[in-house]
Amino acid sequence: MEEKRRCRMIFSRSWKKRKLRSGGHLSSLSFQPGSDERGLTPLSFELESNLHILRNIFADCTDVLFHDFWISGSRRAILIYINGTANQEELNQQVLTPLLEGRRRSAGSPLFHGIIPVASGSEIGTIEETVRHVMDGNPVILTDGENTATSVGLTKWETRSVEEPIAESVVRGPREGFVETVEINTSLLRKRLRTPLLKMKSYKLGSISHTEVVIAYLQGVAEKALVDEVEKRLHSIRIDGVLDSGDLEELLQDNPYSPFPQLLSTERPDIACSQLLEGRVVILVEGSPIAVVAPTTFYSFLQSPEDYYERYFFGTVIRWLRYLFLFIALLGPSFYVAIVSFHQEMIPTALLLTMANSRELVPFPALLEALLMEITFEALREAGVRLPKQVGAAVSIVGALVIGQAAIEAGLVSSPMVMVVAITGIASFIIPHYTLGVAIRILRFPIMLLSGIFGIMGLMLGLLMLLTHLFTLRSFGVPYLSPLAPLNLQELSDVMARVPLWMTDASVDEHRGKNTGRDQEPDTT
Repeated sequence: MEEKRRCRMIFSRSWKKRKLRSGGHLSSLSFQPGSDERGLTPLSFELESNLHILRNIFADCTDVLFHDFWISGSRRAILIYINGTANQEELNQQVLTPLLEGRRRSAGSPLFHGIIPVASGSEIGTIEETVRHVMDGNPVILTDGENTATSVGLTKWETRSVEEPIAESVVRGPREGFVETVEINTSLLRKRLRTPLLKMKSYKLGSISHTEVVIAYLQGVAEKALVDEVEKRLHSIRIDGVLDSGDLEELLQDNPYSPFPQLLSTERPDIACSQLLEGRVVILVEGSPIAVVAPTTFYSFLQSPEDYYERYFFGTVIRWLRYLFLFIALLGPSFYVAIVSFHQEMIPTALLLTMANSRELVPFPALLEALLMEITFEALREAGVRLPKQVGAAVSIVGALVIGQAAIEAGLVSSPMVMVVAITGIASFIIPHYTLGVAIRILRFPIMLLSGIFGIMGLMLGLLMLLTHLFTLRSFGVPYLSPLAPLNLQELSDVMARVPLWMTDASVDEHRGKNTGRDQEPDTT
C-alpha cells in the first residue's frame, strides 16, 4: 500500500516541473575508479572491460546493437550502433568490409588512415564520449588493446522532406518550409545567404535529451552585444530536455508572465533570412520545424512575407486593413456590450429600434450573451483544429451556422450579437501570426468584463492597462513598441506602410542591427 502511494506521488508531479528540473549529467557518473582531469572515465586497453561498462549503460536498450568481429582476422573489435540510425548497406560497405578484408595495421594506428573510406569521423577516448556519439547516431568501433574508440560519421535519422509551410502560406512567394532536422534547416538558410558572414554556432541543451540548438546571425550586421546576450541566456538554461523551439521561446523571453509573444516564431526560411539581414539572431532547434527570432517588436507580428512579394501599394492597403481588424478583434464585442448596456444614446434611433426588437425575448444581459457566444465560437474553432483535416473545416463552418441560427430562433441570443461575434472571429483570423492572434483572443475577455461593468470607461481602462503593459515590455532589451515608443520616424514609415524597395536606404537600426536597407551588401573584407 505504501509503495502504491509513493508511485502515485511520483507520477502526480506535472510534466512541466519534471522537465524543468536540473537532471543528472552523464559525465557526473563514475563507471570505473580511474578518471581524467575533466572527471570523465577513460577507455581501457581491455576490450572486455569497456564492454562490461557499456553493456551496463545500454541495458534494456534493445535498439542499441553490439556487433562482434575481427579486424583483418587478427584483432577483435566491437561495432556499437543504434538500429535504424545508420544505413546498413553503407555500414557494411564502408566500415565492416574494409576492416574485415583490409590490410593489417599496427596498434594505435587510426582506422581512418587508408582503411575506412568515410569522409567524417573522429577518435574518442572516454566512456562518456562513446555513449554520446552512439546516442547521436554515429556507429562507434572499439578495438582490443587500444584505449581509444573510432566514431564513424554515418548517421542517417529518418527525416521529413521539405514541404510548404502550413501556418504561413502565401499566394506569392517561396513554398519551402523548415523541417525537424536542424542540418536541413541550416542548409535552407545557407541556400539563400551564400556568404561566409553567415555564422552558425551549435550548442547542446538538455541534460538528458542533449538537443542540438543552432544560433545563426550575420557577422557585421547583428550587434555583438545581441549575439552575446543570446549565448548567455542559452548557457543559463538548466533543463532535462528540449523537445521543441517553444520550450526555448518560453525560457528566453524577458517577461514570462506576459500574454504577448516576445520572440518571433516562423516556419519559413525566407522570413528567417530577412530577419538575419536586419540584424536579428535566428535560433534553430533539432526536432522542431519552427525557428525563433530575437529580438522582435509588436509590429513584426502584423507583417506577412507577402507584403514584400507583392507591389508596395497592395502591401500598404493590406497592412492598414490588418491594423483596423486588430482593433475589431480586440475591442469589437466589448464596444458592443458597452453601448448596449450603458450608452444607448450613442446608437442611431433606427438602429436602436432594430436592436431592441431583436433583444426583446433574450433572457440574458448583453455581457453574459457575449460571453456565451464567444466561448461557443472558441470551442468551435478549437474543435476544427483538433478534428481530422478532412472534417475539421466542415464542422467549424456548419457548426457555427447551425448553432447561431438555432440560438437566434430559440431566443437565447440576438442576431446583432451573432454578427458581432462572427465579425470578431473573422478579424482575429486576419492576424498573420498565430501566437499574437491567441493573445488577442484571450485579452478580449477581461476587456469585455470591464466594459460590461463600467461601460465605455471600463473599455478605456482596459485599453489603457494593455497599452501600459506593452510600453513596459522588452524583447532582449529592445522596446516592444519600437519604433513608435521610443519614436523613430525613419523606421516608423515601414511600420505604417510598405515602403517601396527603391526608396529604402542602407541605414543603421539602433534596435535591430546595422543593416535596414535591403539593398546593402555587407563588406567581406
